[in-house]
Amino acid sequence: MRVLLVGAGGVGTAITRIAARRPFFEAMVVADYDPARAEAAVAALGADGRFHAERVDASDEAAVAALLDRHRCDVLLNATDPRFVMPLFHAARTAGARYVDMAMSLSRPHPERPHEECGVRLGDEQFAEAAEWAEAGALALVGMGVEPGLSDVFARYAADELFDEIEEIGIRDGANLIVEGHDFAPSFNIWTTVEECLNPPVVYEADRGWFTTAPFSEPEVFDFPEGIGPVECVNVEHEEVLLVPRWVKARRVTFKYGLGGEFIETLKTLHRLGLDRTEPVTVPSARGPVQVSPRDVLAACLPDPATLGGSMHGKTCAGAWVRGVKDGAPREVYLYHVVDNQWSMAEYGSQAVVWQTAVNPVVALELLATGVWSGAGVLGPEAFPARPFLDLLTEYGSPWGLREQ
Repeated sequence: MRVLLVGAGGVGTAITRIAARRPFFEAMVVADYDPARAEAAVAALGADGRFHAERVDASDEAAVAALLDRHRCDVLLNATDPRFVMPLFHAARTAGARYVDMAMSLSRPHPERPHEECGVRLGDEQFAEAAEWAEAGALALVGMGVEPGLSDVFARYAADELFDEIEEIGIRDGANLIVEGHDFAPSFNIWTTVEECLNPPVVYEADRGWFTTAPFSEPEVFDFPEGIGPVECVNVEHEEVLLVPRWVKARRVTFKYGLGGEFIETLKTLHRLGLDRTEPVTVPSARGPVQVSPRDVLAACLPDPATLGGSMHGKTCAGAWVRGVKDGAPREVYLYHVVDNQWSMAEYGSQAVVWQTAVNPVVALELLATGVWSGAGVLGPEAFPARPFLDLLTEYGSPWGLREQ
């Protein structure tokens, strides 16, 4: 396997550090718009000759396809933010490479009823081309991070091995992470965080299909394992709700994120001020008027999440809460994966949230390389057997857990 990794930020860099310990691939080309980031990621790996740094503009489909051809890469792994999903998705198809991402094509709210009906849903643009990929015998594995990704694997595992019927699958994400020295320092890409938190959340119900609610709706307190404890969680737009029902039969699917009241109020304020907007605005500068995206300015003003590990303490948890029936009796479980920031920093030099995101696409790549996972079309993690993934994740030194509720 020869991999083109596009994006050398926090997650991309963590991917290289995890992959460097595994023998399943022949080469990994690390490409970024900022060549210094790609070069730094490769240099940190020492003498491992499988890694090479390149510069590429992720929005330039032709340039990405040419890079895939030049390095004879058979897989494109997208570690950029969701703005670049479609050009990278198309570049992989053009070059005849398999495609893997951790976030899907962007949604657009319904123009008249944004908090009741879906407009363009997450992943709609990719699934619109599913038949073309399937007819070509090509694979796009979409949503293969931690959430979406591992959480979807948990959903498939629950359906295959733990339940006869599933009433609800609720993805629940929470943490007790603290970043010292910062009043507001998101532990993940702020561009993505704003997108998923301020868009109308999607809920799935079998008798209704997909529909939307208001941001931060339906608050609940969920008790997270391994010392994290109770965290208030709210509805947030996320790919699992759009992916899980395509392959796993459940009467209801939700995603709730443990954000905390202060974080939610900050996001609401940013929205009121228009600082979450992506459309450029004209601002004065020493060189005359320039156009900038308010959300890009926000990202530039906040600390890079990849640099926060040294001042971060605590654990992060991703998981799927599932309730239903097994052997005629009610059952309720929480399948989860916890990463301690102290461990991930000591072991990999990567903070917990980006490391937890990064390990899952590497596990998936290894399953694809060995032929344990295979398929054609635009497929989510639920389309593949779960047990091999969970066994290999444990082999990577990061076991998962199951708690009977």
